[in-house]
Amino acid sequence: MEIITTPKAWGNSLGIIISREKARAENIDENTQVIVKLKKLNPVSDVFGMLKKELRGFDTQKFKDELRREEKETYKRKFGLN
Repeated sequence: MEIITTPKAWGNSLGIIISREKARAENIDENTQVIVKLKKLNPVSDVFGMLKKELRGFDTQKFKDELRREEKETYKRKFGLN
């Protein structure tokens, strides 16, 4: 099973969350060892390739436009641009 998640600060480290639904589907509990394959996603191209089935009937153009807007806002904040 492949999931998309965002790491969150956890002390001096980063942690990821596996949804209860996905954990149950894979029979994972808090004592289960798992292998995590890390891959940084390109928010536009990679996400759409992975979520194609889940996005049926969804307004993908609107979603892509929103991702691009958020990416631009993040860039502006990061570099102090207006």
